[in-house]
Amino acid sequence: MNNGNTLVICAHPDDHILGVGGTIAKYSLEGKKVISIVCSYGEKSHLWLKEHIVKRIRKKESTEAAQIVGVYRELILGLKEGNLYDELNKEQQKKLIKRIIKQYRIKKIFTHSLDDPHPDHNAVVKFVLELTKNAKNIEVYSFNIWNPFNIRRTRAPRMYIDISDTISKKFEALKKFQSQKHVMMVMLGWLPHWLGAILAGLKSGTKYAEVFIKLK
Repeated sequence: MNNGNTLVICAHPDDHILGVGGTIAKYSLEGKKVISIVCSYGEKSHLWLKEHIVKRIRKKESTEAAQIVGVYRELILGLKEGNLYDELNKEQQKKLIKRIIKQYRIKKIFTHSLDDPHPDHNAVVKFVLELTKNAKNIEVYSFNIWNPFNIRRTRAPRMYIDISDTISKKFEALKKFQSQKHVMMVMLGWLPHWLGAILAGLKSGTKYAEVFIKLK
């Protein structure tokens, strides 16, 4: 396993906390720098509000949550939802992300699952894999947002991270996303992610864990 700095690339504010929050907090305590790139503001989550208001709310929530789990640097790119693949592939964005990877000597990237049904999530993981295709010294791992305890059946290696000491940080950070209460109700709150952490812990011999699939 690489022990260098880590990059998390996700589609919307709160995705990185739901998928990797406990691991981010653990790495931060170990002195590793975790850089977070959030591709959009998730402004379509509140169609009844003016876009600039939603952006301000979600930026504030994401920044506060990132501080709790110890993100070293967070970038919200502000790309358009529903068109993330094309937006990310603009030369300006590709250069920015490549520069971040080089500047922080990134050895490990976490991003969305290949099986994620959300088109924005799918666009991000597709972009990440294409961007790192020829980078032999970078490992890419996926996390699951919608089905955290139903990791796809594959022969690809799994990585379990013990978050027993940091799961409280993860859920403390998630509380910052008050604007997403309507989404949480549909997803039964954070219960699936709590159950997922228990099941991953049982499989890895710890109390709580987050599990990731190695994509490259």
